[in-house]
Amino acid sequence: MTLKYLVTGATGGLGSQVLSYLIANVPASQYAAASSSEANRKRFEDQGIAFRVVNYDDPHSLETAFQDVENLLFVSTNTFDVTKREKQHQNFVDAAKKTNVKHVWYTSLAFGGFGTSEADVQRAHLLTEEMMRKSGINYTSIREGLYTEAFPVFMNWYPSTSVMHLTTDGPIAFTLRTELGEATARLMIRGGHDKEIVLLTAQQTISFSEIIDVINETTGRKVQVEFVSPEEFVRFKATDDEGGKPEAFFQKLESWHESIGKGEAATTDPLMADLLGREPTPAREAIRGLLRENRDYEWHQNYVNRG
Repeated sequence: MTLKYLVTGATGGLGSQVLSYLIANVPASQYAAASSSEANRKRFEDQGIAFRVVNYDDPHSLETAFQDVENLLFVSTNTFDVTKREKQHQNFVDAAKKTNVKHVWYTSLAFGGFGTSEADVQRAHLLTEEMMRKSGINYTSIREGLYTEAFPVFMNWYPSTSVMHLTTDGPIAFTLRTELGEATARLMIRGGHDKEIVLLTAQQTISFSEIIDVINETTGRKVQVEFVSPEEFVRFKATDDEGGKPEAFFQKLESWHESIGKGEAATTDPLMADLLGREPTPAREAIRGLLRENRDYEWHQNYVNRG
């Protein structure tokens, strides 16, 4: 039996949002959830949701899960290890080709807009796009705006931060992950964009210093901004990082900041607003809302032991 939609990463932040939209708007017989753990089967099947195991390190599991799938949401793996991610993604693309999936919808990142980027975090996405092109499969690379909810890790900001060390202050089209999930699901349902790159972003940008202004205005804090050299940034952060992240992480983060300073995270596009039928929430408004709900808002990737 043909399955119209298979959502990988269904227990993750973006995949779960895509799945939620399908649950609310598509007959249950048309979609299934997928994750790397068999232990998740019961939680989905108890809700009447079909489940398939998809382990990016296990090609056999991928080939089994992708049988008779029309639209496959390819959620990129959650690792900053580019070599590991490249291998996992190659397994995924090979399995999609072997099983004749009709359309792969890949969740990329918006560094570089529609073009290229030198940001370390974008490398695996660019490699994956090239994999899909070379494979001959039908795909759409969805370059998702940087998650507004993740602003703390992009800045290395903690609720205890009193001085924010930065090397750049470029504009960023931060976009709510919750809205990206809905827009991605709507895009899959609408279809089209064969062998294309699309960009899903909010329509406004914000800089790091403007985010600090929002933090101070919303929480009553008096966080100061101090601009330092890239070398100083890595040294300051790695010396005593509250979240326990190593120096290698901050070297990667500095490459993100360098790209941000070049405007590589500033490109916006009207497609997301068109899909949603409304304007995406601007970052300033969204961050204010997060901080009003929790003055000490945190993001899990700022802490090495929180996944």
